[in-house]
Amino acid sequence: MSGIPAAASRDEGSCEPSTPLVLIVGMSGSGKTTVGRLLAERLGCSYRDADEFHSATARAAMAAGQPLTDTDRQPWLDAICSWLDHEMAADQPAIVTCSALKRAYRDRLLRGRPEVRLVYLRGTAELIRSRLSGRRGHFFPEGLLDSQIAAFEEPEPDENPLVVEIDQPPEAIVAALTSLLQPTHAHGSSPGRSKGSAGSSTAAPGSPTGEQWTLRWKGQKAVVVQLGAALRHYEVDGRALLDGFASDAPITGGRGQLLVPWPNRIGGGRYRFAEMDLQLPLTEPEKNNAIHGLLRWVPWQLRARSAEALRLGTALRPQPGYPFLLDVTAEYRLGPAGLDIMVSATNVGEGPAPYGVGQHPYLTLGTGLVDTVVLTVPARDRYLTDHRGLPTGREPVAGSDADFRVPRPVGSRHLDTAFTLDRVNGDVSVVQLSHPSGTHGMDVRLGEGVRYVQIYTGDTLPEPERRRGIAVEPMSCSPDAFRSGLGLDVLEPGATHVLRWGLTAWQAP
Repeated sequence: MSGIPAAASRDEGSCEPSTPLVLIVGMSGSGKTTVGRLLAERLGCSYRDADEFHSATARAAMAAGQPLTDTDRQPWLDAICSWLDHEMAADQPAIVTCSALKRAYRDRLLRGRPEVRLVYLRGTAELIRSRLSGRRGHFFPEGLLDSQIAAFEEPEPDENPLVVEIDQPPEAIVAALTSLLQPTHAHGSSPGRSKGSAGSSTAAPGSPTGEQWTLRWKGQKAVVVQLGAALRHYEVDGRALLDGFASDAPITGGRGQLLVPWPNRIGGGRYRFAEMDLQLPLTEPEKNNAIHGLLRWVPWQLRARSAEALRLGTALRPQPGYPFLLDVTAEYRLGPAGLDIMVSATNVGEGPAPYGVGQHPYLTLGTGLVDTVVLTVPARDRYLTDHRGLPTGREPVAGSDADFRVPRPVGSRHLDTAFTLDRVNGDVSVVQLSHPSGTHGMDVRLGEGVRYVQIYTGDTLPEPERRRGIAVEPMSCSPDAFRSGLGLDVLEPGATHVLRWGLTAWQAP
């Protein structure tokens, strides 16, 4: 039995309201107006730019190159507060953009208004200066930028800002905000206010995995690294649920890695698509296979972050064996349901592209070896494979040693098996891991875009990693799908594929 989700059993009433109330801040030239208008249009909100609340005298002073004082700004802040209160009283979703350079200004706007979410458009002074130099017809001159930089106090962690990097197109910024601002319920997480730093980032000099972002939500903590946007660590109430890797260690065994644009293996790395014979690099040379995609060892870029959510992105550019162009994003969120992951890919090239996706987390319940873990897999069929890990056929699990439709211990079984999920489109399938005591465990929620799951008990890993965790790998397509076509998606230009999965810790009642 699943019992009570540990992450979901804590004060779900702290979620953000469904009506968005957003304060977008940043220096002049950071794109607040453009982003605010686009976001308001996307969310169906009313919108005001804080510049509209300046008096004619204040506008004239700034146009003449005279910075406003704190005293000059008080009537302006009061007017913005009055507008926010009016929108809140009317239960009207609203967005206002405002430089709010100082902490005191933001405190004035947010005090007593917990419904308002703070968004910070972050960019370097050099980028903002270049934008201001090209701006025409605005009363704020480029010469006042230095005074803004001198006065600016970047939002602090206890303000819980949702931070978005501005070195990306406005449409990408709005897409990130639309996703991270929306509340989630049964199978998601809330971007509600929480203690801790806003997606705090650390990286030791020479770190093999680059930047590391720590997410927190109540008793949960997750760590994501820059290299491959891999999930390094996840814990709930101090209990580690991921058999990951140390902050100063390289990634081994595919731990936590994203598998784009294919999971699992492609035999010989050779496939035919759109009348082209293509050859991928052999990344599993001992078995003559191309394995787990092309983005595992690529540094991803930060696009948006908050205390409990993170959005990273990268471009998969045309290369030998994969002459296609994709824009790929990965989003991690903590909330009432636990950890939610979304991986999306958009074909930004000129022709169709073959596509598959997966992820490779190793899960643990603290049992030492996986033998005593009780496993449930809702699958009627499994793939048979040869010595290279390539599928040779498919058969029902009924009567086989791989039938986990009813919970049972892993035991001494060696699993490196792909299963087809027994599900209806739109349903969420759940692979469940239970501690042998029955007191606690976790659900691996397999949602949109997940049609298959690979279960791997780590028997081919070197000691001491062998059989230490169970890899439960959500996959959109079957093994060797670029050759068989089973589950393979073909993305037309402009089309987007989305894969969603997540982890929920639970305790028995």
